[in-house]
Amino acid sequence: MQQQRFELSGYKGMWLFAMFDLPTDTTEDIRNYTRFRKTLLQLGFDMLQFSVYARYCADEDASKIHRKRVRQALPPKGHVRVLAVTDHQFGKMEVYMGKKREQTEQPPDQMLLL
Repeated sequence: MQQQRFELSGYKGMWLFAMFDLPTDTTEDIRNYTRFRKTLLQLGFDMLQFSVYARYCADEDASKIHRKRVRQALPPKGHVRVLAVTDHQFGKMEVYMGKKREQTEQPPDQMLLL
């Protein structure tokens, strides 16, 4: 079986962001915060900054599936925002560590099995 690599269009691939502010006043709040954060990690999200997580989706359909999964994991209190941007838009992000510019995250390699 031959594997063929191909690049997806920067307009088809999506980056899905989950941004949240959750209370941590009580033990239950902390438990809900931890549960939500762990769920994001299990769904393939990576932490970009504190309370800002992102994951790459190959297309809009995959993005919709992951948005639904985030909605199912919502904690009872707090604010959560989910935002999808194209890979092309994501690539225009400027990232700085102090005053030094860093590269933006790259989408994972896509493979087509024939």
